[in-house]
Amino acid sequence: MTKKKSKHPTLSEVAKKAGVGTTTVSRVINGGQRVDPQTLARVQKVIESLGYMPNQAARILKGDRTRSIGFVIPSIADPFFSSCAEAAQAIARAHDSLLIVLTTQNDAHAEVESVNVLLRHRADGFILAPGNSQSQVLRTLLKRVQVPVVTLDRPMEGMPIPAVVADNFAGARMATRHLIDHGYRRIACLTGEPTLYTLHERIKGYQKEIETAGLEMILDASIKDYRSAEYAVESVLAAPNPPDALLTLKNSTTIFVFEALQKLGISVPERVALLGYDDFELAATVRPSISVVQQPIEALGRTAAELLFSRMLDGAGAEKDRGKMVELHTRLIPRASCGCRPPQN
Repeated sequence: MTKKKSKHPTLSEVAKKAGVGTTTVSRVINGGQRVDPQTLARVQKVIESLGYMPNQAARILKGDRTRSIGFVIPSIADPFFSSCAEAAQAIARAHDSLLIVLTTQNDAHAEVESVNVLLRHRADGFILAPGNSQSQVLRTLLKRVQVPVVTLDRPMEGMPIPAVVADNFAGARMATRHLIDHGYRRIACLTGEPTLYTLHERIKGYQKEIETAGLEMILDASIKDYRSAEYAVESVLAAPNPPDALLTLKNSTTIFVFEALQKLGISVPERVALLGYDDFELAATVRPSISVVQQPIEALGRTAAELLFSRMLDGAGAEKDRGKMVELHTRLIPRASCGCRPPQN
């Protein structure tokens, strides 16, 4: 019985046709270092003509890189994280690597399991947006991880893990100052999930600017869906001394609050102004258009991936980057909902 010939060309077949040893072919596949330029070109031509693809499973068994990185985020349905994932994927492709996306819904158990899945599949490194950076189980696990890790949007405070975040504190101060400069004096801050790093920092920024201006802080951190947003809006506007402006600290909160104002027939910005944190697709097209703090979302995902590959490929850079925090600037997009005149098309 004759042995059936594999339809996939082998490394030995490439070496034979190119007239070189298998070690030379391996060097060409791994970047061509210490290979004569003419030999390099000849082997590459043979690889292309045969359609040879390296056996990744065999390379992994030998201890080579898997050319895969993980991306652990709360949800792919959230435009913020899906845009970050697309930006990170572009960087991974440029490094001939696969991006593996896992979602956690901010559940601590799912988060730990996702990290373990990546470790079992021997990912070369991963980017993590931790739901709870104080989770002792997660912190203990990350201390044992032997591959590079970068956190996105939410740092693991007190740990030597680099983080890429937006300037949440400064962004919220800027938004609050913008409303104060418009003449608003009772500015209510509406949000949910106040323990998340990003929202905690934004609350602090709002609080700092309110205190600096000598105004009263009005905070409702109970919003988690439309119903709670509608209740919060009704409650603050029914108060004896209602707010004349609303600052919402998350795009979903902004959408819920805007819908509640529309349903209740509250005119914006005439009766109450609105300014949201995070831009979203329809913010510029609804009426009135919604003023927002815009985060550099693509830059956040891209920077996190670039930092991860830097740590993976550059030993000195990896040591230098331990525990660093890269903070990217936000910008204010003024539209009609805060009382600004929308830009003319």
